[in-house]
Amino acid sequence: MIRLGLRENKTAFRPCEPIAGAVLWEFEKVPEFAEVRLIWFTRGKGTEDGAIFGTVKLDAPPAADTREFSFQAPNGPYSFSGTLIALIWAVEFVAKPGSEFQRIEITISPDAREIALPRIPQPKRQGLPLRGN
Repeated sequence: MIRLGLRENKTAFRPCEPIAGAVLWEFEKVPEFAEVRLIWFTRGKGTEDGAIFGTVKLDAPPAADTREFSFQAPNGPYSFSGTLIALIWAVEFVAKPGSEFQRIEITISPDAREIALPRIPQPKRQGLPLRGN
């Protein structure tokens, strides 16, 4: 069992604001590795991309525990959503071995709201006369 939470259930942040919370876990076996990550990833058409911005390694994790964590919201890239792609930030807890993990999606931007990219209208195609040889 994993319970990941952010302080005051806040999920929208401005650059340089603290992103703080706690994670509680209860596993049958002691994990070899556990950490909380601040990540970003893209979602949409085309190749997906992503990166780990920061990590809080949870040293000597027992089978059950609660740990606090904090990050500083970065100066970019900002959370956005467009017609073809979106950039999403998230805080996630990962424990190994196994596939134990939980994620909370968050927003990071200057006004703490996802930036909605405007749809760009496609130019109207005008037919060109075909020429024969």
